[in-house]
Amino acid sequence: MNTSADFARLLEAFFTDRLMRQRRASPHTIAAYRDTFRLLVKFAAAHLKKAPSALTLADIDAPFIGTFLDHVEKDRDNNPRSRNARLAAIHSFFRYAALEEPTHSALIQRVLAMPSKRFDRKPIEFLSPPETEALLAVPDQSTWTGRRDRALLLLMVQTGLRVSETTGLRGQDVVLDHSAYVRCQGKGRKERCTPLTKEAVSVLRSWLRECNPQPSAPLFPNARGGPLSRDGVEYLLAKYTVIARQQCPSLEKKQVCPHMLRHTAAMNLLQHGVDRSVIALWLGHETVETTQMYLHANLELKEQALARTSSLGVSAGRYQPDDHLLAFLNNL
Repeated sequence: MNTSADFARLLEAFFTDRLMRQRRASPHTIAAYRDTFRLLVKFAAAHLKKAPSALTLADIDAPFIGTFLDHVEKDRDNNPRSRNARLAAIHSFFRYAALEEPTHSALIQRVLAMPSKRFDRKPIEFLSPPETEALLAVPDQSTWTGRRDRALLLLMVQTGLRVSETTGLRGQDVVLDHSAYVRCQGKGRKERCTPLTKEAVSVLRSWLRECNPQPSAPLFPNARGGPLSRDGVEYLLAKYTVIARQQCPSLEKKQVCPHMLRHTAAMNLLQHGVDRSVIALWLGHETVETTQMYLHANLELKEQALARTSSLGVSAGRYQPDDHLLAFLNNL
C-alpha cells in the first residue's frame, strides 16, 4: 500500500488528465490553477526543506494549506477574494486526488472541509460619463499607440468586454457592416456578439484601415505584433488615469482597473432602462442574478424609488377633483 502518495505525479496528472483532457479547461483556468500551485510548491519547498519533486501528499495537509493561505493574504498582501480563488484551485486538485488516492481520504476530506473566507462586499465602482470622457480624451491621437489605446478603451467601455476577451480579439472578430458588432469567446467557451455604437464603429473602422490586420492577427497588437497582455492593458489604463485625474478630480477617489470599464458599460445600460436579462446576455453572465450587483450600486434608481414614497409624519393626501369636473359628473 502506498502511504506516501507522489504529489508531483498527482499534480501533473491533474493538469494533463483532469483539466486538459477530461474537462477541456480554458487556457485562463489552467493559467490561474498553474499560478496557485506554483506558489504552493515554492512555499512548501522553502518551509519543508524539500525539493518540489520530493513532496508527498501527506506534506500538503490541511494545517499546511492554512499556513499557505495566511502567507498569501498577509505576506503577499492578497485580498480575501484572491485567497478564496487559491483555495478553490486546491479544492479542485484534492477532489481529483480523492479518486486517485483513496487511502488518503481522511487527509483529503480535511482539506476539502476548509471553508472560503468571508469578506465585506462593497458596492461596485464605475465611471461616470464625465470621468469616461476625461479618460478617453487622454490618448494622443497623433501617435500609433495613442490611436490603438483609444480604440481599445472605447471598445471596452461601450461593449463591457472582459480584458481577456478584448486582448483575444482578432481582425476577423469585428464586423462593421450595416449591423456592426464584435464577436468574442467568453467564459465557458460561450461565444457572443455585442453591437457597436456609431462612435465605436467610426473609431474601429479608422483603426482597421491603419493597422490592416490579417483575419487571425490580433486586433490590438503590442509593439512586437503579438496580442496585448493583461498587464499591458492595466499599465496603459493606469498611465492614462493619472493624466485624466488632472482634468477630472473625481477620479482621484477611484482605483481604475480594466474590470471597472466593464462595470461602467453595465451601469450605462441599466441607467438607460435596459432590462437585467438583456444586460446579462450583453455581458455574458451565467445567470441574471449576477447583474443584481448593478442594482445595488445604482444610486439613481434608489433616489427614484425614494421620490415615490411619502415623507414620515405627513398624512396621505386624498384626490379632490376640480369643481368643473364635479359639475360634469353631477350632470351626467
